[in-house]
Amino acid sequence: DDMDNIGGYGGSSKAASDGYGEPRGPKGLAAKAGPKKGMVLGSKQKTNRFMDALRQEGESVETEYTKGNEASAQVPQVPQESVSIIVEEKLNVHLSKDGGLESMEVQGTMMMEIQNEDDAFVKVAIDTGANEGYQFKTHPNIDKQLHANEGILGLKDPNRPFPCGSPLGILKWRFQTKDESKVPIVINCWPSVSGGESFVSIEYEASDGMEYENVSIVIPLPSSREPPTVNSCDGDFTVDSRRNELVWTIDLIDDSNRNGSMEFVTPACDGELFFPVQVNFSARSTLCDVKIVGVSRTTDDTPVKYGGETKLTVEEYTVA
Repeated sequence: DDMDNIGGYGGSSKAASDGYGEPRGPKGLAAKAGPKKGMVLGSKQKTNRFMDALRQEGESVETEYTKGNEASAQVPQVPQESVSIIVEEKLNVHLSKDGGLESMEVQGTMMMEIQNEDDAFVKVAIDTGANEGYQFKTHPNIDKQLHANEGILGLKDPNRPFPCGSPLGILKWRFQTKDESKVPIVINCWPSVSGGESFVSIEYEASDGMEYENVSIVIPLPSSREPPTVNSCDGDFTVDSRRNELVWTIDLIDDSNRNGSMEFVTPACDGELFFPVQVNFSARSTLCDVKIVGVSRTTDDTPVKYGGETKLTVEEYTVA
């Protein structure tokens, strides 16, 4: 089943084998200890107390943890809360240059990372919409019935803690379609020759309800000493003469600019040379309608503060 290979759930997956309240061997701990250095924020006393506690548990502790190697100092984001939940979707879209969608696939994961063992006995309440056509899977140690009946992601055995110190996948989803109406941004590119010139009209149409950031639409150009003449452009453009590409950029697509177009002219050439068009963008929401309602303790249902982020990124998005 392909789903087992998505988002670190495969048989050889470290996240799956390390965790969820099972005994953690020295190997797992040494690997997990690395990034923690960046999150301790120089509190040596705390670090040493933590190390001593591990030694008392009979764990072999890497000495480089105390030395603090360079790599661990470059942890990009320090979670402000002990519990952080990252919801991420990756998108693959292949549009046909003659119109229509060849394939679209969305792969999503919800990852939870817990820093303090005090916060390891928790459950996550989520709210999901209709999500027609989406397939969901919970991690094998998550209570499937609790998820199905109440929209709660918790361990099968609520008396066990979630492991601390590394992100763990708790939910994943996948969606595949050939229905063009589901595509977030549809691109149409129309090259035509007139006289000694090729005229290229390219337009985008973005679906409602989401904002798309850092949008780039990259069109290959025929080899020519002359740069293309851009007659009109909604947004900005640059010509990469080394790579023979015209890069059309839109910082943000929202309700004010769901549609946009660009037109440029080059010396006459075969229309095939303007493909494949490559599209890239990001978003701070997901195509799947899934939201975190809250995190609470399994012991007494009190709420637990949590941080995190939601993001959509493009893996491959082409018009060819």
